[in-house]
Formats: sequence, C-alpha cells, structure tokens
Amino acid sequence: MKFVLFVEGYTEKAVLGRFLRDWLNTRLGWSVEIQTVRFDGCFHMIGDMPLKAKMHLNAPSTSTVIAVIALLDLYGPNFYPNYTISVDDRVRWATKYLEDKVSSSKFKVFFAVHELEAWLLSQPEIFPPAVKQALSGKAPEEINFQTPPSKLLRKIYRSKLKREYKKVTDGKILFKKLDPEIAYGKCTHLKQMLDEMLRMAELADAPGLGPGVH
Repeated sequence: MKFVLFVEGYTEKAVLGRFLRDWLNTRLGWSVEIQTVRFDGCFHMIGDMPLKAKMHLNAPSTSTVIAVIALLDLYGPNFYPNYTISVDDRVRWATKYLEDKVSSSKFKVFFAVHELEAWLLSQPEIFPPAVKQALSGKAPEEINFQTPPSKLLRKIYRSKLKREYKKVTDGKILFKKLDPEIAYGKCTHLKQMLDEMLRMAELADAPGLGPGVH
C-alpha cells in the first residue's frame, strides 16, 4: 500500500519519502510506501494538481493507493483572499479551496508552515555550530511571512559560514539528520498531516488481511 505525495520541488522530492515513511512505519508495524510526484513550484502544482490527483485516484492500480497527499509551503502562493490574514485562516481557506477541486475522501492537502525548512529548525543540533548559535529559539512555525525559514537560513549561512544555504544540497544533508519525532512534536501542521496519514493507513489495512493485501 502507498501514499502518492505531491510536492513543489527537488528538495521535497529528495527527502520527504524516507522522512514520512520512517515516522509512519514505526507506528504501523508494516511498511507503507511513499510515491513522490514533483511539480515545478507551487503555481504549477496548484494548477495541475486536480487533474493529476484524479488520474492517480482513478488509475487501474488505485486499489494500492491509500490516498493522494499534497504538501505545499504556506509561504509562496498568492491566491489567498485579502481577509485571510492569520496562518489558521489561510490554511483553512486554501485547504478547502484545493480539496474541493478534487472532491475525494482520498485526497488531502496540507501545508508546511511557513516553509519546509521550519521542520529542520525544530532540531537546531543538526546545523553547523555557528548556525545553531545564531538561530532565534522561536518555535519553528512562528518563523513567518516576513522572514520565512529558507530566507532566515540564507541570511545566517552568509553571515556565519560565508556561503549560501543551498536548498537541495544542504536540505538533503540536514533531513538525513532530522529526527521525525522531534519535528512532529514541535510543528503542529506537520503533526496534523502525519496523524491523518497514519489514520488513513490504519483504515486501509483491512481486518483479516496482511498489510498491503487489499
């Protein structure tokens, strides 16, 4: 059995399959797979997501698909109505807006608040010492639209390491060190996504059948 995971770019494609699978499999007691589908940024993803989601949900192999999960950064899209100012308002509005385009109980949308790098910031110990010392100590999801996590890391890397923070290269290294359990405990929106994926996987494991035999 598998989840189909829609992501915005190369970093997510490189790291999220293993990261999410490791957390889920320790709880399930059986192995779930993550098939990652990369889009070319959030605007391409928002535009093409409904058609591709329906494609995966209606494919001949759909019996093996637990759900299609879409993960976007909250920072980036510009389609939020003016009245959605708070994080909760934007997440609530955008989730409904995107899920309604597919209208399936097996299609779920989640957001990294405010960017995927917030999950990395949940565990400062994984960064080089000079970077770790420069981190603010704020809760990861409070690093917001003014200076989102990737911009904060770029600024600190330039200042402390005299080089650029490379989203894909550094992201791969850091995600290998990141403990999913720590990120789960500190990032509320990640927790919501993982809890829902776990719930759906448990429901998909039909009583009396071995995992994956559906």
